[in-house]
Amino acid sequence: MSTASANAVLVEALGSSLRRGGNALEDVPALVKRVLREEAWREYVTPRGEVIQHDRFADFITTPPTAGLGASVDLVRRIVLPDPEALDLLDQAIVGRQGERTDLVSNRNEVPRPVGTTKAAALRKLRKDKPELHADVLAGRLSAHAAMIQAGFRPKTVSVPVDRPETVARTLRKNLAPEDLAELVRLLSEKQ
Repeated sequence: MSTASANAVLVEALGSSLRRGGNALEDVPALVKRVLREEAWREYVTPRGEVIQHDRFADFITTPPTAGLGASVDLVRRIVLPDPEALDLLDQAIVGRQGERTDLVSNRNEVPRPVGTTKAAALRKLRKDKPELHADVLAGRLSAHAAMIQAGFRPKTVSVPVDRPETVARTLRKNLAPEDLAELVRLLSEKQ
């Protein structure tokens, strides 16, 4: 079996899972990882015997079946979101290497880069600036959010129900250093 024919099996499985939806979507993260690792998306044979080649992963996703998946990058990103490794591989495939933009889809729509507090944005920042924490997230030892806090890229925040002062006090004692608690008491005691 040629490489293009072997790639076709993976590409067809991924496309089929996306089209069927429902429980089949559970297979998408693992299939995305395989298709990306094995670069099966670059060249494969369609069921009609056509050899398909893609230079950009975003083109592979958005090109209609059977020459592509016929989906949007955003849809695939949302489906793989629970799997940090699949999300990270997808982001790398869309962004490219060394900042090279591979996310332009044949001069059509630009695929937005993950920004803000999204998991994809966190994985990108960790991959670039804190590879050891990035590895911990991919291994499931840390959440992307916890790794961003540990790296100092996000502040630690807590939610406090304000209906009972004793609950507020307990939460703040648990989460603030003694010197920060003392400063808070001082600030609260000042007259406005």
